Amino acid sequence: MQVSCAFPTALSSPDDIALAEQLGYDRAWVYDTPQQSPDVWMTLALAAERTERIGIGPGVLVPSLRHPMVNAAATATLAALAPGRTAVSFGTGFTGRRAMGYRAITWAFMESYIRVFRDLLRGEVVEWEGARMQMLHPDGHAPARPVEVPVLIGALGPKGERVARELGDGLFATLQVPDFLSEYTWVPFLAWGTVLDDDEPQDTEHARVAGGPGWALAYHGAYEFSGADAVRTLPGGDEWLSVVEESPQDERHLAVHSGHCVELGEADRAAWDAGGSAMLRDVTVSGTRAEVRRRIDDLGAQGVTEIVFQPCGPDTRSELERFLDAARG
Repeated sequence: MQVSCAFPTALSSPDDIALAEQLGYDRAWVYDTPQQSPDVWMTLALAAERTERIGIGPGVLVPSLRHPMVNAAATATLAALAPGRTAVSFGTGFTGRRAMGYRAITWAFMESYIRVFRDLLRGEVVEWEGARMQMLHPDGHAPARPVEVPVLIGALGPKGERVARELGDGLFATLQVPDFLSEYTWVPFLAWGTVLDDDEPQDTEHARVAGGPGWALAYHGAYEFSGADAVRTLPGGDEWLSVVEESPQDERHLAVHSGHCVELGEADRAAWDAGGSAMLRDVTVSGTRAEVRRRIDDLGAQGVTEIVFQPCGPDTRSELERFLDAARG
């Protein structure tokens, strides 16, 4: 089991990735969330300059945010800056689209996009939006084609699994463990949470700021995928909804995703204070060192090959150290 980390792209991310390398993490992924983050490719370029060993890449790219030529050129650039360390992953867009009021892209679009993206990196002439194009970079402007970079695909259902099987080098998973996980040899699993002291309750301030942003995804995901009735079944769900529903319908997604993966938004704080903290261990990889280690072992038994931990809260170093200690046993 590799132990990697992820960051909701921030101005501090290049230094955070350098710290992760120093501590011994295998890879660092950063998010493609322009509505709340700096540019993912600029961030990765800076991280490449500050590191030597750690693997780096976007996890996950959302195809609709950029032309495939733009992502292909950026991938080639990062491969030149961090040779042998670059990987990319694609997803249909949870934070990267829903936080802007869009639905996820279709798997038909995803399949077409990734085929063109991979063909561009091979140096082939492709057709996109009715036009023929090719990477024309002269020497010194990009690595010579083909540019060999692994591509992982985030998929949960049968449509995504087919695309991942045909076009991917691995499966990027989060929130759920799909049945087909064990069919892949490279499976990063993105997880949130925090390592608690042996006698630490799960509603402490440390638990809230370090584990809370990942815990809040239970409410965000339930609302986006299953609607308000699903949220009401969660502890503190009524309180969470009462805050979200104060916003106009066409701006409600802004209230849902405020602070997403970084800090608790107003609705999240209302749910936490109403007893929602009781399910911290259920919806995140949180608990004592021994409990976290068991959760990681369980994921490994299901086919996960790389646990990807996103630290939260004001003390990134401490969260990274505590999780790595638990994961490595």
